[in-house]
Amino acid sequence: MAVAPKLEVVSVVDAVIADLRRRMFSGDLLPGAPLTEATVAATYDVARTTAKAAIESLVGERLLVRNAHKTARVVTLDADDVRDVYRTRALIEGQVVRTLADQKRVPDAARRALEEMHALADADPERIVAPDMRFHRALVDALRSARTSRAYEALASEVVLCMSHVQGAALLPTADIVSEHEEILRRIIDGDAQGAATAVQDHLDRASDRLAALVESRAADQS
Repeated sequence: MAVAPKLEVVSVVDAVIADLRRRMFSGDLLPGAPLTEATVAATYDVARTTAKAAIESLVGERLLVRNAHKTARVVTLDADDVRDVYRTRALIEGQVVRTLADQKRVPDAARRALEEMHALADADPERIVAPDMRFHRALVDALRSARTSRAYEALASEVVLCMSHVQGAALLPTADIVSEHEEILRRIIDGDAQGAATAVQDHLDRASDRLAALVESRAADQS
């Protein structure tokens, strides 16, 4: 008798959160756009309490910002925000790959994510964001440190938002991104801790510099 596949069950709140995230990452919800409980409730045909819970969660992820008694709005990242997200990533991921390189240990999940990125080399650049994030998350989780994984997960939504902006604006060719990820794994396999950390730093610096420059350029155009 065939075993039925396990289905992931999510709450209504989680489903609303996931779709709002998707719309922010895709650019359907633009930076600065207001998001009220009434709008969310009407859009998804859910109760106001559900809409409120979804908004509060996204405020906690820093995808929405809200001052006291003000309407929540989609976060607008400035150049300093971008640099800080990537700088924080580098602090975590640099030490992670050093440790993995010392052990010459590459997680299978990172290999699979890289294979998926290879398969998407000629696809829409935005499609590489998901496997790209899985690659980096796999490295962090391979450290087997619950606290490190939690720290990285707290940054995850902002990381994906930045990745989405980078790929949405085609700031980095997909082939270059794949090559940089290959270099990171190659250094880990070779046991080159310093080389792995440098590869991660260079990879993140390129994305950070280009996205920060784009954000600054757009801000100048609007001033």
